[in-house]
Amino acid sequence: MVCLHATDPSTVYLSALARVEGMQVADLERALYVDRSLVKHLAMRRTLFVLPRDILGAAQVGASDRVAGRERRRLVRDVEAAGLHPDGERWLVESSAQVLAALSDGREATSSQLRIEIPLLQGTIPYAMHKSWGGHAPVGPRVLTTLSAAGHIVRASNDGAWTTSRPRWATMTSWLGAELAPPAEAYGVARLVECWLRAFGPGTLADIKWWLGSTVAAVRRALSDVGAAEVDLGDSRVGYVLPDDLEPAEPVAPWPALLPPLDPTTMGWYEREWYLGPYKPQIFDSTGNGGPTAWWDGRIVGGWRQTDTGDVVLQLLEDVGSDGRDALDAEAARLSSWLNGTRMLPRFPSPLFKG
Repeated sequence: MVCLHATDPSTVYLSALARVEGMQVADLERALYVDRSLVKHLAMRRTLFVLPRDILGAAQVGASDRVAGRERRRLVRDVEAAGLHPDGERWLVESSAQVLAALSDGREATSSQLRIEIPLLQGTIPYAMHKSWGGHAPVGPRVLTTLSAAGHIVRASNDGAWTTSRPRWATMTSWLGAELAPPAEAYGVARLVECWLRAFGPGTLADIKWWLGSTVAAVRRALSDVGAAEVDLGDSRVGYVLPDDLEPAEPVAPWPALLPPLDPTTMGWYEREWYLGPYKPQIFDSTGNGGPTAWWDGRIVGGWRQTDTGDVVLQLLEDVGSDGRDALDAEAARLSSWLNGTRMLPRFPSPLFKG
């Protein structure tokens, strides 16, 4: 994997569990909060990911800087439109400086603590007032989001359980113990594309552009930089692989998997028909978020959910045969045992999950 989706806090743990035999919550928490070899960071497509520390700099220049620029412009515009501050740019510069000053001694602080300490972080912005779900959102967390996308601060310790997100914020430098020191932008984009091809190739130009949240020109340049080779995907479709990945893959035995919402495999490609089949309406919500999935032999064949007692039950959309059903039943039992009654409620439940 390149990274793990972290918008839904449970996903990080369940995605790791699906790939690491015997993993426990404490193992991942040690990597996140003690060793800090994994870091939560806003990156591609304004999505929160858990990234290995060694590609964090590449993600910063290859994706996060672009996200930070958009977040900054949106925030300035919304603050001025709401009448909170007449000069939104000046307000953002001052409030950001005060956040960094408050965290400069290496401390960690929650969003609520920082809002109390820094009056410039107070106030709300209306959103979607013409909709039933509209309301007013506090402006302080959006300042923190902008600063985090720019690589200045980071989601540090978590005050909640592994199924919740209650981050304490720290400066990136104090959390990592060193400056981030990102590389040149072109190198960062190429590094991300190389990592994607290593994990997901072959893939199309549309796949890589969507995953990276960048432009066709940037992706083409990165493909050239990594020496990617074109391959025939059939139906006149062109895919790309790394130059050392041209040999045919060895066949593997059919395998089962129960993956969480927003798992990186479910979300890895833009063109998904080859593994999703006709099940997009059941698996993905209206904004493109994938729900819990059941896989058999390299394809999505349904989903899964939990009962009120926390037991995992399958929601198959097709007959997978007796071998497939037995294998998936065993996965459901294994996941139920691991969860041990803990209920995982997706932030973006699929239509199938909502049933």
